[in-house]
Amino acid sequence: MDAMALFEAEGYQTARWLLQRGTALVYLLAFVNVLHQWRPLLGDRGLSPAREVLVASSWRRVPSLFHLGYDDRVATGLAGVGAAVALALLIGLPQAGPPWGAMAAFALLWALYLSFVTVGRAFYAFGWESLLLEAGFLAIFLGPPEIAPPWIVLVAFRWLLFRVEFGAGMIKLRGDVCWRELTCTEHHHETQPLPNPLSRRFHRLPRWQHRVEVGANHVTQLLVPFGLFLPQPFAGTAATIVIVTQAYLMLSGNFAWLNLLTIVLGFAALPDAWLGWLPGAPVDTPQEAPTWFLATVLVLGAVLVWRSWHPLANLFSARQRMNASHDPLRLVNSYGAFGSVTRVRHELVIEATSDADPRAPDADWRAYEFPAKPTDVARRPPQVAPYHLRLDWLLWFAAMSPRPEQHPWFRRMLTRLLEADPQILRLVHRAPFGDRPPTAVRVLRYRYRFAEPEESTGSRVWWVREERDEVIPPVTRGQLP
Repeated sequence: MDAMALFEAEGYQTARWLLQRGTALVYLLAFVNVLHQWRPLLGDRGLSPAREVLVASSWRRVPSLFHLGYDDRVATGLAGVGAAVALALLIGLPQAGPPWGAMAAFALLWALYLSFVTVGRAFYAFGWESLLLEAGFLAIFLGPPEIAPPWIVLVAFRWLLFRVEFGAGMIKLRGDVCWRELTCTEHHHETQPLPNPLSRRFHRLPRWQHRVEVGANHVTQLLVPFGLFLPQPFAGTAATIVIVTQAYLMLSGNFAWLNLLTIVLGFAALPDAWLGWLPGAPVDTPQEAPTWFLATVLVLGAVLVWRSWHPLANLFSARQRMNASHDPLRLVNSYGAFGSVTRVRHELVIEATSDADPRAPDADWRAYEFPAKPTDVARRPPQVAPYHLRLDWLLWFAAMSPRPEQHPWFRRMLTRLLEADPQILRLVHRAPFGDRPPTAVRVLRYRYRFAEPEESTGSRVWWVREERDEVIPPVTRGQLP
């Protein structure tokens, strides 16, 4: 019985309840994202077709169910299955079935989403994809509600949270000098990928508050994570600090589901005594875990210890890698974000004309508006997180590239816009000519900055911009490969 007490984490049933449903919620967001964006981005007529990866790779290098057969309808069908299973777990249907029900459901979600991520190319190269896969894999072994959650799995969730926070802290300490000078957030809120409605307020904070922001970030990411492995109340206090910090980040910008999922991970360190007030929190007395489940979790623990060597070494390496996977299955990964901060915000503005002569001095050029990427200076930045706008994010990266047209997906995007392809127009907030194909498109690069109070009074503008260069001169369909 003493051995069972070491295995079973009694007093953490609410934590398990939140971990399962929180992970299911993020899975649901991810599969809805696939349903809406996969075809225009990675379908057979997408900007970066997934089929090209499948043709050039093997199961071992790129584990994906799509090796069994791929077309866009199969991708849509599997994403629909994933969304349905995630919704069922969020409601709690598999948890109410046999002991293996929730395990099978989470295993299916992990296999399905891994199949999309491994062939998703640049559009699925974000750190939170691996984070969801790793958290989703651990969720398989949380166990049914009639037994106490295993300590091994709760500690594994805490180890994951530790790597997310400490990895981000170390990459900042080693990276941009502004993190050491406590000045990075003087630029970050303005130059981050997708600002939200409150980002300008955060940008306008006094300099001393920006220094407090960065200092608090260092404490939260470099010191607090060690508390996750201490006894209570220290572990719960450390998790609470992380949760509050992530909520602050959610208020200041759009970072897809990174912040939401990190908050979910924090629940692994919060005991029932701290969470019992939540509606729907479980109150059952746990039964003894079956032998097959104990054996499965012990195997999991051995695998995690074995696979943790490379992420652990990476944390303390002078050549620390950011958001890196150390095996094709994404079981134990390295994390980190914003090791460097850009000082100037550049945006690519894609314009179209329907004039017969696009090079005429008086040609009527109108800009495409994307859902969250700044273009119209009078448009308020929207709140889109925890939803992930993949094309908007890659356009932010492309704006920092000297020659964005070198990216095949970027050239294909311009071709699809010239065709007024209905799939790609689904990812556009406003097309200048609706569903009518334009005569030509061009790409300009602007410098954007938040409007100062005196500049926005009366005119109600959010941004001030200045044209820098013409990245791609007017091109027609025949001029693009």
